[in-house]
Amino acid sequence: MNELIDRVIELAIQIQQIPAPTFHEEKRAEFIHKLCLNEELQDACIDEKGNVLARFPGNSEEKPLIVSAHMDTVFPLETDLRITRGPKLIHGPGLGDNSLGVAALFGVLWSLRERKISLRGDMWLVANVGEEGLGNLGGMKNVVKRFGADVHAYLIVEGLALGHVYHRAVGVKRYRVTARTAGGHSWSDYGHPSAVHELAKLVVELASLSLPTHPRTTMNVGKISGGTSVNVIASEASFDLDLRSEGQKSLAELVSAAENLFHNANKQGVSVDVEVIGQRPAGEMDASHPLIILAKDCLREQGLEAGLISGSTDANVPLSKGYPAIVLGVTTGGSAHTIHEYINTAPIAQGMEQLVRFVERVW
Repeated sequence: MNELIDRVIELAIQIQQIPAPTFHEEKRAEFIHKLCLNEELQDACIDEKGNVLARFPGNSEEKPLIVSAHMDTVFPLETDLRITRGPKLIHGPGLGDNSLGVAALFGVLWSLRERKISLRGDMWLVANVGEEGLGNLGGMKNVVKRFGADVHAYLIVEGLALGHVYHRAVGVKRYRVTARTAGGHSWSDYGHPSAVHELAKLVVELASLSLPTHPRTTMNVGKISGGTSVNVIASEASFDLDLRSEGQKSLAELVSAAENLFHNANKQGVSVDVEVIGQRPAGEMDASHPLIILAKDCLREQGLEAGLISGSTDANVPLSKGYPAIVLGVTTGGSAHTIHEYINTAPIAQGMEQLVRFVERVW
């Protein structure tokens, strides 16, 4: 088992060293596709969206299991991807989210072969694009479009989620809000509306909205840009807004409140344009579903107690359509989405064993 875990870690590092920001996953996809061919998996291909798919055949006509991990990252192409190894930790941007998840697909394959385990149905391994940021789950949407309901289940693998079972999909709506004014000189035209000032007022109003804690509902302005210079009244500025909730009704109410604020921000000399830049559907699977019971059992067998939680992941797509889907993890770690990201190496053995047992028994 230790040798297999070492292979998984080394593969994760190989994958992590290939830059793959959302919309630029091509080189990483080519690497993973070549791995699939080297492993002599069947029907290996890169689809029209850039997802890598390959089939490990089962022994019957049972519906297939889709095992997927996103290969895109939040980091720009120029990010320093150097790895720092410690006795218990490995640091590296994107290593846990989600290079380790992609490597785990092959770890499951290797383990099944090593143990001569025959699956009742086909297992499709999928390394998909477009999970992060403005990818809007485009890769997984294409996977679900291809397989639809004709699957036994969708298993989504996330590198840093060990101990959690995601079975509720958090709904998300994202906007780019742009304010435009005539602008001018900060001294001679003082008093003319500034696009930056108007957006700042709008952000304060958004942040003042009362949000429910049950179901959990959040609002975040993650990026602000615009203006020309310190002594120029800004003629254009924009911000990106992320709204999300565990409850569809609560999300709809928050969306309505935000859109009212957008509308009311228009006035003489100020034009506010709003563009929807992302939308992730909500959905959930009941906690009593056999897949969740199995996932909890597989974790418990590794000495881990399962936490049933919600999140915004690739599982949103199948869950929103009523298809069985959950997210399981490989290890623990921290500082995801920062250059200080790290993984804990010791729990990887538990994470891989959990995944293998789940796949073996899922039918």
